[in-house]
Amino acid sequence: MTKNMGSADRIIRLIVAAVAAVLYSTGTLTGTLGIVALVVAAIFTLTSIISFCPLYAIAGISTCKR
Repeated sequence: MTKNMGSADRIIRLIVAAVAAVLYSTGTLTGTLGIVALVVAAIFTLTSIISFCPLYAIAGISTCKR
């Protein structure tokens, strides 16, 4: 897998994931919406850690400086 995510993109995804996790843990997001937010947060965290987004690869997008 070739990296296709830049550092700004990774930081933004991690912030969004953290916010979703906090909203779920405080009870602001509950039910199905809360679970969907946690799944998206987990995906954002994983893609940020490995610096690869499969959707970017499919679309031919790369925010990584080469």
